[in-house]
Amino acid sequence: MQTKHQIQQLLASAGVLPNKHFGQHFLIDLNLMRLLIDCANIGGDDVVLEVGCGTGSLTEGLSEQAGCCLAVELDAALAKIAKEQLANKENVEVINTDILESKHTVSGTVTKAIEAVRKKHAGRLLLVANLPYNAACPVMLNLVTGPTVADEMYVTIQKQVAERMSAKPGSGDYGILSIFLSATGEVKTERILKPTVFWPQPQVESAMVSFVRKPEKVSRIKSMEVFGEVVNLFMGHRRKMLKACSKFAGGVLGEISNWIEVFEQCSIEPTRRPEQIRPEDYIAIANLCYEATKRDK
Repeated sequence: MQTKHQIQQLLASAGVLPNKHFGQHFLIDLNLMRLLIDCANIGGDDVVLEVGCGTGSLTEGLSEQAGCCLAVELDAALAKIAKEQLANKENVEVINTDILESKHTVSGTVTKAIEAVRKKHAGRLLLVANLPYNAACPVMLNLVTGPTVADEMYVTIQKQVAERMSAKPGSGDYGILSIFLSATGEVKTERILKPTVFWPQPQVESAMVSFVRKPEKVSRIKSMEVFGEVVNLFMGHRRKMLKACSKFAGGVLGEISNWIEVFEQCSIEPTRRPEQIRPEDYIAIANLCYEATKRDK
């Protein structure tokens, strides 16, 4: 793993500076990097996905424990540095690409790489990363909803995003991310991080957060696709009443004509607002919608 001085030297040798557009803030506290790795409890058959590997500092530590580490880096200059630094690590693959093809789709290059290494390593798929600030939410959401699903996530992110991850109904931070994570697993804030542990220093505090997917929770959701459509429909109009939001239903949900009856079956007042509805209630609504659309086909 690399110190601040070593990272600065690597960037200077390549003639580049940290890219604000990519949200580059390098984690330079080696003790915190070790803590992040220790929290993940990585096994020799686990596949680790690292998003925003930078110069390969954290990657080096991950490679010592993982069966395979897929390190994704959008910045071509940094990806080149990482490949050079990790050239002797046979279980590391540095992928120079954007982790997201779109807001709702993980890169096909990355998913194919994951599928290939999963044939050799049957352990967990872990996201362990100092996530770029501008990509954190969509990356985590995609790895929760699938089709490529992370069993666990151990990340450093903005403190504000961490608060959104574990927010409760009725709070200002409660949103789509909170609902999906609560519905499918458990979130824990491991540590609050001061700006001084990064270079360059961000303007805000950060947090080290873990998410563990719980199969017993996931099994309650009959269709992740319909669940996603329901959550996005209502939280897209979070301050309207539920009965008003239902008028905007499209796609599969456009087939639902008896929304008031759906709310009644779930014991939810149609005059309540989406930001007040619990994740388990969204699951109940989605399951009824899924069953209704199945009957109609």
